[in-house]
Amino acid sequence: MLLSIKTKLKLSKTQEMIMSKHAGIARFTYNWGLATWNSLFKDGLKPNKYILKKFFNNHVKPELEWIKEKGICQKITQYAFDNLGDAFSRFFTGIGGYPNFKKKGHHDSFTIDAGGKPIPVGGKSIKLPTIGWVKTYEGLPHTTCKSITISRIADNWFIAFAYEQEHEPTVKQHDVVGVDLGIKELATLSTGVVFPNPKHYKTSLQKLRRLSKKLSRKVKGSNNRHKAKIQLAKHHARVANFRKDTLHQVTTFLCKNHAKIVVEDLNVSGMLSNHKLAQVIADCGFHEFQRQLEYKAKKFGGEIVIASRWFPSSKTCSNCGHVQDMPLKERTYNCKNCGHSMDRDLNAAINLSRLAKA
Repeated sequence: MLLSIKTKLKLSKTQEMIMSKHAGIARFTYNWGLATWNSLFKDGLKPNKYILKKFFNNHVKPELEWIKEKGICQKITQYAFDNLGDAFSRFFTGIGGYPNFKKKGHHDSFTIDAGGKPIPVGGKSIKLPTIGWVKTYEGLPHTTCKSITISRIADNWFIAFAYEQEHEPTVKQHDVVGVDLGIKELATLSTGVVFPNPKHYKTSLQKLRRLSKKLSRKVKGSNNRHKAKIQLAKHHARVANFRKDTLHQVTTFLCKNHAKIVVEDLNVSGMLSNHKLAQVIADCGFHEFQRQLEYKAKKFGGEIVIASRWFPSSKTCSNCGHVQDMPLKERTYNCKNCGHSMDRDLNAAINLSRLAKA
């Protein structure tokens, strides 16, 4: 199976400048391709990434000497057009919106490879094609990969790649578990285990407001504004890392100790339309939770069952099967048929676990 890893790079000032140049070339190529695509479409033509890539390599790239500078990997333009093609594919299939132009300092990234040859990785140093040796803060698995993506978050650079790894099945403590995701408690299991919601964004909101106000008071284009912008970006990255760490701990526990995991297919986009709950729902990371479950279940030899979003797990009594309305403010399920009383989330988790058995 394919696994991916992302870790922070330990770069010198010179290496950071080289990374910035690569990201700038990738951004320029992507924006050129998007502008050309829009122009051709207005003229009644049907462009694609292959036509744009061929024209750019034969007529545009030879005239741009700064792209062919020594130490610059020439594969980055190829992947920039691939990313543009993927963006339009998502747009045409209804998954994403219309592609936007990239802006300097926003999601800077680029992808390189070794011309089809495998790239060896391992330890705390890695030799990147054309760029040379760079160091990492943590040891990498000794393996090979086909391509490497380098991205910038705040003022830090990260490396990401996919590699093949064998399955690592673990001894399961439970055959089936139902998982009810929520706002008050992040995850409630049918076994009675509860993972509280740490609400990382809410706890750091005061500092976020202070840093945002500090940024807004700086003169545009000044060095102080740039420093304030980096501080704000670091704060957002820190909150995101806390959230990811919590999700990784919960999903790893689930996949290592349960053979079959049942979760609901939540309508996250619809839930976010509720402006009263949108902030706390986004802070939970429900989509990322399910994404991690899917690949970790394969890794540890488990199975994921996705329950229909229309399955009334919260409205059904886990004791007699009676279905009744359950407003969100009611946290205890009191069955009107048999008188059974139970925590709302635990009741829903038990119903989900029984769905898998059925």
